[in-house]
Amino acid sequence: MIDLPAILAVKPIDVEEYEGEPGPAMGPRLFGGQAVAQALLAAGAEERDGRLPHSLHSYFLRAGSSAVPVQYKVTTLSEGRSFATRRVEGVQGETIIFSMIASFQSPEIGFAHASAAPFELNVDAALQNLCSWQERNAHAGDSPIIDRLQNRPIEIVPLDPGSLFGTSAREPKTGVWMRMRDPAGRDPLLQRALLAYASDMMFLRNAMLPHSIRPGSSKVQAASLDHAIWFHETPNFDDWHLFATESPWAGHARGLNRGHFYDQAGRMVATASQESLMRPQGETLDNLQGLTNG
Repeated sequence: MIDLPAILAVKPIDVEEYEGEPGPAMGPRLFGGQAVAQALLAAGAEERDGRLPHSLHSYFLRAGSSAVPVQYKVTTLSEGRSFATRRVEGVQGETIIFSMIASFQSPEIGFAHASAAPFELNVDAALQNLCSWQERNAHAGDSPIIDRLQNRPIEIVPLDPGSLFGTSAREPKTGVWMRMRDPAGRDPLLQRALLAYASDMMFLRNAMLPHSIRPGSSKVQAASLDHAIWFHETPNFDDWHLFATESPWAGHARGLNRGHFYDQAGRMVATASQESLMRPQGETLDNLQGLTNG
């Protein structure tokens, strides 16, 4: 089984500079969630006063290689009694492929409210539904996708399996249960990094749901363009979390996605958003151009 905490760990190589190892590969390109998680851990390694990250905003500037380590260069932009802000640049060779600004905050007491989860918080029902779906669709051509998911360090159980494995058009509003396959411990910075890694696993697919396509299809060129996360609580990603996502807009070869993480008690743990590239290609592009010209 893949040891995700070991892969995400960054080692110091110079003053305010860290190196992250590549993998596990999801293709020839570096997985965006890995860059986000490693950059967050690099920024957190510079924290000396017990602050924890409450938000991050990142851009994927160039496609990174999944076979080459990434150097993460950290710059502290501001540091006060409550907050600290750090910039992280991810570099492969001489090329900056990734940029992030993360904000850290000391624990404080304040007013509180949160939206309720939009789906039923019943992971057992979702597991049973997935098993039933797999039995009904054992020869539907999605076995390679299911097998790949079984080998990922994050366990994924969709509320609607058809939204993850199928190709029929549907509303871009979905939910998946996610957790670590192997316990990772309770370190609060690592737990945030694990959630950050997982948060990049569903967004590309979500924005494509109304258009009968999915990542990896020859019909579309897909990539993450940016990624933002707000951490509301410290997650325990060893346990199940519901990631409820929606795509309120797509156009101009881009798709907007947003989502909330909830623990099994219904507590909102984090919010994430992303804009993704979803550029139509080949016959799909020709068809869209025909509709536009018509």
